[in-house]
Amino acid sequence: MDIDLDPELEAFRSEVAAFLDTAPTAAIREAGRKTTSVFAPFDEAMAWHKILHRKGWAAPAWPAEYGGTGWSVAQRYVFAEEYRKRDLPPLLPNSLKMVGPLLIDLGTDAQKRKYLPGILAGEDYWTQGYSEPNAGSDLASLSCSAVADGDDYIINGSKIWTTLAYRANRMFMLVRTDKAAKKQEGITFLLLDRVDYPGMTIRPIIGLDGFPEQCEVFFDNVRVPQSGRVGAENDGWSVAKHLLKHERGGSAQSPTLRRYLELVREAAFATPSPFGGVLAHDAVFQRDIGALEADIESYQHFEKLSISGHAIGRDAAFPSMNKIMSSELSQRVSVMMRRVAGLEAFSLQLDALQVGANVEPFGSQLDLMAMPYYLNSRATTIYAGTNEVQRDLVARTLVSRR
Repeated sequence: MDIDLDPELEAFRSEVAAFLDTAPTAAIREAGRKTTSVFAPFDEAMAWHKILHRKGWAAPAWPAEYGGTGWSVAQRYVFAEEYRKRDLPPLLPNSLKMVGPLLIDLGTDAQKRKYLPGILAGEDYWTQGYSEPNAGSDLASLSCSAVADGDDYIINGSKIWTTLAYRANRMFMLVRTDKAAKKQEGITFLLLDRVDYPGMTIRPIIGLDGFPEQCEVFFDNVRVPQSGRVGAENDGWSVAKHLLKHERGGSAQSPTLRRYLELVREAAFATPSPFGGVLAHDAVFQRDIGALEADIESYQHFEKLSISGHAIGRDAAFPSMNKIMSSELSQRVSVMMRRVAGLEAFSLQLDALQVGANVEPFGSQLDLMAMPYYLNSRATTIYAGTNEVQRDLVARTLVSRR
């Protein structure tokens, strides 16, 4: 299949570029430059979400009938490329790229009417209640329970790594509704209208990068309506797997990887080599960055095949393959960033990373980002299912075809 972008898209590219050059505020641009994980600074990301919504561009991948753009896959890829060229902050993924698409696919008509408009407009932020202290990679071992009581469930237990829960107003979560069933068969998927129900407690966790991005959430006899259930009771594992398909492969990642590599190359021309001259001319560096660039280009080709309707994008193993490649490439890029930044990257400049702090960073933009991006990228091979689990899923899928 020929997946090169059609020259006729240049008019569309110009329209996108003109908007992205003028619409973001200075604070939004600063937030983009200081984003060191998949989650951009909250306030600026949500403000940018609302601007894109007013333009009709908040959810390029959603069907047009639910507020999507109606763009072709090639147009969506052009948008992603132009977006990353300008270092704009990514929109927070939990709502737009996870629970929103899930509800489009599996939600009831009432749930779609109730929740999709707020997700699309950036009025709601949904935190994800999956992992628990003893159920992370082995998510089927979760024990946070929900007991039916009339039209409600009563929830007891805890969740951890609930991203930005202290800034959320809604939550989607997995609970155990049948302790006697096999692990995967006694789980239910719930939507919570609030994160301040009586009995809920949220405690932020300060990460290695110095920011309280993750949280613990505790439930003590929390009563929530059963109307928030997605799918049948005890069939939440199937619902969760459907959502993870969106989390593992729902957007183009290669433009971001390419952009970070551009920053590395630019910095290498200003970095002395231990053998004289600049690092960009060092043979070993050229070999290593060339190999990384080749792998990113191969991954980009894989992504283009998938979003262009090629059979690989419909393969059951695609989400796992996509997650493995994108996460491991992001870690390799983070290592290259630290390598070029050198000793300056070992200093965590937390004050300078705050949007609006007016604190001059020590060194270059790469020096500022390298260490927190490196620390955050350590988690990419763990969240959304560890890469070891993903490789097992790929192998099982291939073996089943024999």
